[in-house]
Amino acid sequence: MTDRKSLPDKLQPLEGLSQNLWFSWNYEALQLFQSIDAELWESSGHNPVALLQDVSAERLQQLSNDQTFIEKVNRVYQKFENYLQSQPTVFQKQFPDLKDKIVAYFSAEFGVHESLPNYSGGLGILAGDHLKSASDLGLPLVGVGLFYKYAYFNQQLDEHGNQTESYDALDPQRLALKLVSDSTGQPIKISVFLKDHEVKAQIWQADVGRVKLYLLDSNVPENAPADQEITSTLYGGDREMRIRQEILLGIGGIRALRAMGYEPTVIHMNEGHSAFSGLERLRELMEKGLTFEEAYQMVRNSALFTTHTPIPAGNEAFEFDLMRAYFKPFWENLGLGEQQFFDLGRNVNEHKHENFSLTVLALNLSSMANGVSAIHGNVSRAMWKHIFPGIPESEIPIGHITNGIHTETWLHPLMIQMFEKYLGKDWRKNIRNAEYWKKIDDVPDSVFWQTMQEMRKEMADYLRAEYQKRLERFANAEHHFPAPDAILDPNILTIGFARRFAPYKRATLIFKDPERLKKILNDPQRPVQIIFAGKAHPHNDAGKELIRTINRFAQEEGYRGKIVFVEGYSMAISRAMVSGSDVWLNNPRRPLEASGTSGQKVPINGGINLSIMDGWWPEAFNGKNGWAIGDDIEFADPERQDQHDSQSLYELLEKEVVPNFYDRDENGVPLRWVKMAKESLKTIIHQFSTHRMVWEYIEKYYVPGMKQATKLSRNQFSLLKEHVRWLKNISAKWPTIHFSVLSNGAENRIFSAGEERDIHVVVHLDGLKPEEVTVELVLERQDALQRSQNMETVALPLEKNLGQGQYQYGKKVRAKTDGAYRFSCRVLPRNENLLHKHDTRLIKWLD
Repeated sequence: MTDRKSLPDKLQPLEGLSQNLWFSWNYEALQLFQSIDAELWESSGHNPVALLQDVSAERLQQLSNDQTFIEKVNRVYQKFENYLQSQPTVFQKQFPDLKDKIVAYFSAEFGVHESLPNYSGGLGILAGDHLKSASDLGLPLVGVGLFYKYAYFNQQLDEHGNQTESYDALDPQRLALKLVSDSTGQPIKISVFLKDHEVKAQIWQADVGRVKLYLLDSNVPENAPADQEITSTLYGGDREMRIRQEILLGIGGIRALRAMGYEPTVIHMNEGHSAFSGLERLRELMEKGLTFEEAYQMVRNSALFTTHTPIPAGNEAFEFDLMRAYFKPFWENLGLGEQQFFDLGRNVNEHKHENFSLTVLALNLSSMANGVSAIHGNVSRAMWKHIFPGIPESEIPIGHITNGIHTETWLHPLMIQMFEKYLGKDWRKNIRNAEYWKKIDDVPDSVFWQTMQEMRKEMADYLRAEYQKRLERFANAEHHFPAPDAILDPNILTIGFARRFAPYKRATLIFKDPERLKKILNDPQRPVQIIFAGKAHPHNDAGKELIRTINRFAQEEGYRGKIVFVEGYSMAISRAMVSGSDVWLNNPRRPLEASGTSGQKVPINGGINLSIMDGWWPEAFNGKNGWAIGDDIEFADPERQDQHDSQSLYELLEKEVVPNFYDRDENGVPLRWVKMAKESLKTIIHQFSTHRMVWEYIEKYYVPGMKQATKLSRNQFSLLKEHVRWLKNISAKWPTIHFSVLSNGAENRIFSAGEERDIHVVVHLDGLKPEEVTVELVLERQDALQRSQNMETVALPLEKNLGQGQYQYGKKVRAKTDGAYRFSCRVLPRNENLLHKHDTRLIKWLD
């Protein structure tokens, strides 16, 4: 085995390249490592650190004498150095005064590259892509997560198509990680109190370009064996293991940042797993002398919470007994009683059962919150409206930022070469520029199509090799799976379906009418093949049954060779599938797909989406860049929904997808297909990148949060304390505010279409000043199906002080001409130090 330090001098730059996950999105670096030893590269899991340890000294010496190789090493390393040292960054140019403010991004999983398998699926991949775009844009951000000794799990399928799970221990010394140490070289360790004792954790650092990712690890000698297992597996264990992991992530993560000298300005909680971080921040601020109310407002005004879960049962929650066992000393340190503490996360679930919800906790400890698509924003506001009483559902302060992908990570090298030849080498700087991508039309159709064919063949070769390993494992066991050379024909229409196997994603919807599907797959002139991949959680029997069902079809006559399930889904397999699939199938039960990002990776590689109108797809679909299954029709009966959507899916395949693919010109180019593929690429690549996504986070949440936190903490929190005094005063007097209407009384509050009226109301403020409130007229369409979903607000200016705490507000108001409107009035607190108008959650209605 070759020690890291034994590289010949000329090859030393390889050490630096292997230790920074920048290599994961630079195809030249990846090709460089692969060229050292292709077999070792595959067996290492595409891990440069392990590759350099295992490659023979003879091979290294040979490479050090290869001038062409050395020149390439130096060229790639220089690009790496230029990337790291480039100043000023995009963020620094736009926000020079904020370059020293830091965002701490917490997530239970991070999928940066398959060589660091610290992820299970979409949430982790998104988090990894978020870090990469933060690095590219120069956003001052650090990631915080856990290092799982056994990661998620290795998926294998037996001869009957059953998923089996196995776990291999990761060796940090063979990963792009380094242990965080203090100035004396001793590992920095933090501790958290779990039930009745302290548990310690060390910190691993992964460099993701300019961004640092810190992963906490409880597998240290000071801990008892049970505590060493806290960071054993991702999403493993029982409820008690889960709460222990999330205490370490949230509370331990904040302590780790402090131990390393970080003072983040904004905390971003990616899903509720890290919600306990807010409790630790409360404790810290109270130790500095703030009251609970002051600490609470400081925490809220500098925190962002992103929810990814549109299913109530998918939101993390704990029984009060479990919370009591782990947090009684903690709430006592905060000066809270048991019920006061439980109120921070109190929720009633879909079974009318009360528990402690981490989503509710995160929403209560964050002034900023968002879903991950426009539809998901609507779903989230409806889901959590009960914790925003009186606020119209459409105004509940949960916004949305639609997820994206890190373009360069998921772009095939052949596409990069095509971009650089026909669009220019500056394409990376123009990822967010919609106008730039119109130039894709300049690529000759024949070139575009040839590139698609080459990627499809490369995918087929790679996945066949993976499939071969599975058959070899079966040895002499009886099975009916086809041989590797009988699957994945690189010349026929290929549909890809790869994602987490949860029942709502309906992986088997396409098998609703087996005979009809069989005809589609086996048309002698226009054959089709479908590739499936994905994991079911080890405890999700329904998800496992979906996998078994698909593999059962894959063994039957009429489907053998046309239905393939690829085991061991990983980022490597995902990259192959999104670059080689002609069509990406996505058919979840609407509206349960929060966003979905797998389909965003396909168009940038020339593929086309065939999807339910859910998640991100309604924001992308324009009628010319893909296909919509079932439109946006929703049925209350799941069986009726499945029947409707499957019929739509079959019709699209038969009448549009398959004919378009096989309708070729005299040169063998499917012109209609290429036209749609180009439309898909140019309309999606800029809009659904994490460059756009992260910049939206910057403008919508990070920068306002940075400015708010800086303002409130200035001069020993003087403005914060003043703000809390104002909040206490307005909260105390709010119940006594009431209205009266001077004209257009209750019996006549309907506006006919286009009607104009003078509206005057008297508001009794009872000691509050007029500048402390906003008075608004609310016009609501009478045919609105849901209250306040179709409404307009008009600010009513102050007209006169009537004395004795009474003020008259009024204005001439005209209703729109599209129907009858009913008017009401409301009062909201107003203060320049509120992040948004519903930050206090106080509202008073005329009705």
